[in-house]
Amino acid sequence: MTGYLLLTGSTGLLGRYLMRDLLQSGQRLALLVRGSKRESASDRVEAILQFWERETGKTLPRPVLLEGDLREPCLGLSGNDKRWVADHCTSIMHSAASLTFHADGTGEPWITNFDGTRNMLELCEETGLRKLHYVSTAYVCGLRPGVMLESEVDCGQTFRNDYEESKLKAEMLVRSADFIDELTVYRPAVISGDSKTGYTNTYHGIYLYLRLMALLIPRQPIGPDGVHITKLRIPLVGDERRNVVPVEWVSRAMTHLYLTPDAHGHTFNLAPDLCITARELIDAGISYFNSSGVDYMGYVTIDPSTYNELEAATLPGLAMYNNYENTDPVFDCTNLKRFASHLPCPPINESVLHTYIQYGEEDRWGKRRIEAPDVPWVAADYFREFQVADDISYGKTKSRVAIDLIGAGGGQWTLGLLSDGKLTCIAGIHSDADSVLRMTVAEFRKLVSSPKDSMNRHAVEQLFPISTAVSFEPHAQSNRERVF
Repeated sequence: MTGYLLLTGSTGLLGRYLMRDLLQSGQRLALLVRGSKRESASDRVEAILQFWERETGKTLPRPVLLEGDLREPCLGLSGNDKRWVADHCTSIMHSAASLTFHADGTGEPWITNFDGTRNMLELCEETGLRKLHYVSTAYVCGLRPGVMLESEVDCGQTFRNDYEESKLKAEMLVRSADFIDELTVYRPAVISGDSKTGYTNTYHGIYLYLRLMALLIPRQPIGPDGVHITKLRIPLVGDERRNVVPVEWVSRAMTHLYLTPDAHGHTFNLAPDLCITARELIDAGISYFNSSGVDYMGYVTIDPSTYNELEAATLPGLAMYNNYENTDPVFDCTNLKRFASHLPCPPINESVLHTYIQYGEEDRWGKRRIEAPDVPWVAADYFREFQVADDISYGKTKSRVAIDLIGAGGGQWTLGLLSDGKLTCIAGIHSDADSVLRMTVAEFRKLVSSPKDSMNRHAVEQLFPISTAVSFEPHAQSNRERVF
């Protein structure tokens, strides 16, 4: 599949699933990533990819990495990187977002959700990106009653919090960008962890309830029947609906829609067929920790002066979600059913919730030490000798070979051979490469000799006669590819 998709937000929960699924589908990816205080941008991405390789047992290609920052104009990309985007990317998927509910001293969620989207649009305009896949949220509907149609946007609705309002303002911004020729909008409901494995890297939404239960129920006294006595009055009926969707389904559906050209240009509400209820959520924790005593009081105000110890530790912390408990909307999914009816949303039931709790406890609710990536050899260090600042030298080449190195330390480059025998190199698989050679990093490392002699130009030059002498399988867009 020629042409790169530029993906933002790849280190977030949804983003890391999108990265996995898109790479497995054969899509070429470029990622916008910034380093953290403890990790470089490349280490952050490599750790995620190695996690997926351990989970799936499959070796993955390495995306092209562009270091930038959503908070900066044009996403903080250098002039060379902007030229690379203009020359190689055919579309962008903007997945980065802040889940902060209420504006704080850092300016979130507005800086990421609104300003970051504006900076992304600036990059699109400057680099000529005309196809945008924008990840919004189903909750741009705010407090509007009734069924939220995929065709509706701004209906004069009010909002529960800054997160919802910032996402609506951002969606309105992308819809008003007249230089975007094709806009596809994805509106997922509340995203939870993986329904099969329990995996998550963020503990928002329903995890607040699950974590509270995990922390507090085991501390409650045990009655003569061996059951924890959980005396807790909850100001709910229990039948309140919650639109919760597992992350692996959202990613799978979005990947399918992205790879389906006829689906482009539409808006998709990614909501569950069967909503979980407040009672099902709480009762799953009650059954997991073998307890009883929860009393659903209905919509009443419980005097804080009457709280018992458990209620005092529980009810105030849940207040930020009160507006969702009895007002969760109904979402129309007509477009989603039209293009992805074969991908039904897995229900979030008691078994899945137990999996979430088990994973949360094993993960120490996000405090488990993250395994550092293992990279014995970095191919980028090798290709840096041949790197050129722009495509000028590459344009003068007479022979071009793209190299796709999969596995730890890998990446994608295109080598060009000049008439004087010198080599030039640009990041990524160029659309006009004569051939594409795919191999593991270990196989390439052997080809270019030992680490102490890794800057062996002669070894790389041998790729050119190799690439023209072998028999290639046809590639998707007339390029030829050989898998070693």
